[in-house]
Order: sequence, then C-alpha cells, then structure tokens
Amino acid sequence: MGYPILLGDEAKIRTIAAANGIDIEGLPILDPRSDSMEEQRNTYGELFFKKRQRKGFNWYESRKVMKDRNYFGCMMVETGDADCMISGLSKNYPSTVRPAIHCIGMEEGTKRIAGMYLMLTKRGPLFLADTTVNFHPTAEELAEITLLVAKEVRHFNLQPRIAMLSYSNFGSSDSPEAQLVAKARAIVKERMPSLVVDGEMQASVALNNDILKENYPFSELVDKEVNTLIFPNLAAGNVAYNLLKEVGSADAIGPILLGLKKPVHILQLGSSVRNIVNMATIAVVDAQLKSQKATEEAMRRSSWWKRLKRSNKEEARNNI
Repeated sequence: MGYPILLGDEAKIRTIAAANGIDIEGLPILDPRSDSMEEQRNTYGELFFKKRQRKGFNWYESRKVMKDRNYFGCMMVETGDADCMISGLSKNYPSTVRPAIHCIGMEEGTKRIAGMYLMLTKRGPLFLADTTVNFHPTAEELAEITLLVAKEVRHFNLQPRIAMLSYSNFGSSDSPEAQLVAKARAIVKERMPSLVVDGEMQASVALNNDILKENYPFSELVDKEVNTLIFPNLAAGNVAYNLLKEVGSADAIGPILLGLKKPVHILQLGSSVRNIVNMATIAVVDAQLKSQKATEEAMRRSSWWKRLKRSNKEEARNNI
C-alpha cells in the first residue's frame, strides 16, 4: 500500500526486525540524530526557522529540534521528501501533534484541527469526534469540527448522518452546555444546509430509531442510520470511544487527525500491528486525496493565470 521510510536508530531497528523475522533490506532507515543527517537537519532547520522565527523558536533551537523524529518526519512531509507520516506509538499525543502544527499547519480556511476515531461495530462503521484534541469547544468550534468530520466521512464513500450529542434532547434542558450544542448545530446547517445533522440529543436516542421516531418525529435523522457522533467536549468523546473499544468489542482505528494541510496521523500508545496497518492505509489514502486536491488547485490556478494573461493582452490591444 506504500513505501515505508523508517526513522530512528538503525542498529535498534535492525535488531527489532531480526528478532521478529522481518526482512527490511532495501528500506531506507534515517536516524535524525546521526552525523550523516546533519546537512538535511540544517536544511529542514532553516525552513522551520522561517516558519517559526516569530513564534518562539530561535535559529539554534530550530536546528536542534530537527533531531526529534517527529519534527524531522513532519518536515519530510512538508518538503515532499515523504507523502505522509505515522507516529505516536511510544509518545504521548501532544508530543506528536505539536510538531505537525508547527511544521505543516492547518488547511486553508480551517481554524483548528480535530481528532476522530473510526469504530468498526456490529451495526457498521461509526465515526466519533472530537476524541483527542479540543477540550471545551465553543459552539463555533464545535460546528467547525462537525464540518471537518463530515468531509472526512465522505472520503470513506459514506454519506454522513450526524448526531450532535448531549445529555439533553432538543431543548429539554436549558443548560449552557445543551444550548451550546444546539447553537453549533444551527451554525452547521447555516453553512451546509444539505448536511444530515441533528441535535442536541442523547446517544440512546441517536442510536435507537424507534425512540427517535416515536418521540421526535420532526428530526432529520428519523429512518436514517446514524454513522457519526459529535461529542460536546473531549472528555465525553474520549470516554465513549474507550468504552466502545473495551466493552463493546469494537475495533478502533485512529485517532485520525483532521484539518492539517498534509497527512500526519497519530497512533494510540501501545497500538497493535493491525491498528498500525489500518492507520497506514488511511494515511496513504489521505496522501492521495490531498495530492489530488493540490494538483487540481495548481491546474485551476494555472488556467486562471492563463486567462488573466490573455485578458491583459486583449486589453492592451484594445488600448492600442
């Protein structure tokens, strides 16, 4: 599905491969700390310094931080030396997310990133967000997270049917948190009227169509199988996906990072080989989609530039 580039101490990597009977001959192994990588570190450090020189990094720190595999790997993706990156197996989540934001940044028009899990359940795939990034999103931020997730669900060739969750059902509580979710849903509908999304609602109502139809027949989700759950805060989302994974016997794929310009995806601490392979698949598809989008954008700009030049020439002739 892809061509791996391994980052880390070469001797350790070869020892692990030999102990597990894995043939890695021919695979590039890059150690960002080694003397042989000094030139590439300096090149990345210079590019990184231009990005972050007014955001807390001096010239010395910009070069030094390239010895970190996450920063080095993200700069590989940023410069096109790699198409995507997977990390996080042995580091905490912020240590992997931060380099991605610093080196790559967010997609144009996106104000924040979000983390999504794909749960493979008996009822089918279920997308959960935000489970890893935003602690207490505002209504505006929750709306943006919802739109990011809807876009990603479509990449799986599925029509998003979204329930925005709370402990309240359609105004049954006038608490600030319930109102926040209702407001976020209103913002989403304003920006994308065709999107099938409803809330605020309890999870039991969202996932039981009989209850929904009997009590809230006006809902957009009546007679539709919900495949996407948006949580009001990070604690709720994180607890829910861990419960589903451990008690519900659902396979968890993620966290899938949404909103970055280029594909960087993060593994959960202690991920299994199966989880890593699943994330590699998602990263490859993400790289293909982003590459296609970039190509289409370049072509669009090229045709726009040609039209502009043609228009300028015609105007010049008319002036003559």
